[in-house]
Amino acid sequence: ATLTRFFSFHFLFPFILSAMVMIHLLFLHQTGSNNPLGLNSNIDKMPFHPFFSFKDILGFLVMLMLLTLLTLINPYLLGDPDNFTPANPLVTPVHIQPEWYFLFAYAILRSIPNK
Repeated sequence: ATLTRFFSFHFLFPFILSAMVMIHLLFLHQTGSNNPLGLNSNIDKMPFHPFFSFKDILGFLVMLMLLTLLTLINPYLLGDPDNFTPANPLVTPVHIQPEWYFLFAYAILRSIPNK
């Protein structure tokens, strides 16, 4: 029962969300957006390009540097432990399982009986 409710929630949630977005856009187009700060002059406003563009580029470069440092310091940190076992070409391992993104195809192959 719980799994059925969980599935129906995950099936219906995108439709409910898109309906809420459509209602929001309808109300937004009817009333228009407002000015909550009450700033009518251009003095108090910040331009997008110089400030936010450089801020986003700086944040991207910091994250890229952190990921590069992580990769250079410890390259095997996020690797699968099965990659470090020595290979034996004469014995097939019993625990072979594909990566998570191939599990659907693996399940389809396993459902077909052997010929």
